[in-house]
Amino acid sequence: MDGTATVLREQKVYFLSEIIRGPVLYRGKKIGRLADLSIIETGKVPEVTHCLVTRPFGAPSLMVPWDRVKSIGPDGVYIEADNLQPLEGKPGDDVILLKDHVVDKKVLDTEEREVEVVYDVRLVMINGKLYVSDVDFGRYGLLRRMGLQNLAGYIYHQAFMMEARSQYSRRFKWVAKFLTWFANKLKDKRISWTYVQPLPTNISSFKGDVRLKVLKGKLSEMPAVDVADILEELDHEQRVMIFKELEPGHASDTLEEIDPNVQRSLVSSLNKDKVAQLVGEMTPAQAADILSVLPWSDVKAILELMNPDGAGKVRAILDQQEEKCVNYATTSVLKVSPDESVGQVQDGYPKLAKGKIVVMYLYVVGENDKLLGVVDIKELLLADDAAALKSVMVDHVVSLNPDSTLKEAFDMFQRYGFRALPVTDPQDKLLGAVTYRDVMNLKHRFVE
Repeated sequence: MDGTATVLREQKVYFLSEIIRGPVLYRGKKIGRLADLSIIETGKVPEVTHCLVTRPFGAPSLMVPWDRVKSIGPDGVYIEADNLQPLEGKPGDDVILLKDHVVDKKVLDTEEREVEVVYDVRLVMINGKLYVSDVDFGRYGLLRRMGLQNLAGYIYHQAFMMEARSQYSRRFKWVAKFLTWFANKLKDKRISWTYVQPLPTNISSFKGDVRLKVLKGKLSEMPAVDVADILEELDHEQRVMIFKELEPGHASDTLEEIDPNVQRSLVSSLNKDKVAQLVGEMTPAQAADILSVLPWSDVKAILELMNPDGAGKVRAILDQQEEKCVNYATTSVLKVSPDESVGQVQDGYPKLAKGKIVVMYLYVVGENDKLLGVVDIKELLLADDAAALKSVMVDHVVSLNPDSTLKEAFDMFQRYGFRALPVTDPQDKLLGAVTYRDVMNLKHRFVE
């Protein structure tokens, strides 16, 4: 271990969550609470310059310089000063505050290449000065803030026990995988402040003057919901610039996750060919939901650029000329054979579900895609490995037909609480499935 690491190890280490809101004492009396720490970036890591102290009964807050801090820790902050009045004041607009400007802010994590959230900040005392050494992305940091560190230890223990049992039972194997995944989510996950940099100037910054960002996170590799969060924080010009760089399928998924108010301005700024390409990647219901924010003249122009079949379904929804739920159906569902075993399907599930929209149900079909039954994914995980699907499936299937109305589908979702409903023809051939989201969450649904 090098000398620097040895020095750091010998110094006192704190987490912001351990000292924030702690008591502040002056001449042996509590005068307020620690509200925040201000920092200045003078070298590789920021140095704490002031303690922001809030006081009760309407007394002015204090900005206490670090050289007036006698000690700091979980038990409180002790300050020395001849008079408190000169310390009264509020942080200036150019002051960086750890709690206000860093904690709970989204970042682009270089290692994980996805949007993360700063849950805590690690501080190190070196030669009487307090420095920021790391930002903590781990869920353990969040539990630490809530005083639930022991919960993480319990989950680690359960994951270990299930892993040991998984060698005897496939069922324990699935549970062990989940607990291990969850435990890994809770592990400490920090990155040195030296790797924290502003985003490139052509991407600008998130809302506000100060945000924490880690360079080189690839938007194309992030989940659509996280990219949507980033786009919502940018101003209009940068939002459009970044969105245009996304691959069509990813852009389509991202557009679905964006707030409707932002959708309107974003879609209105794209050329009609681009919009037609994006909504062509969606289900008809999702495409209609996006297009519903545009003027009808623009919608008609976009529909003319789309595939005629898809455009017809979208037009039927938007024009409210038809209320048939088949317009909302997707054929991207999981179809399995009744003779396949539970173990076979469990092992092949990741490949089987890849790229599918409806993944919470497995539809058991026979010859000519005749629907024989359905298996909920939760029931699949609990069933015996050797059992055939036909022995664990529900053969009395609640389904829609091509002439079922949207109102009928709406009522069925409310009655049964399913997450998707299959659509079958008079011969029980599986035509697709309608999802809860597409029917229940659309702004333009016809349920009155």
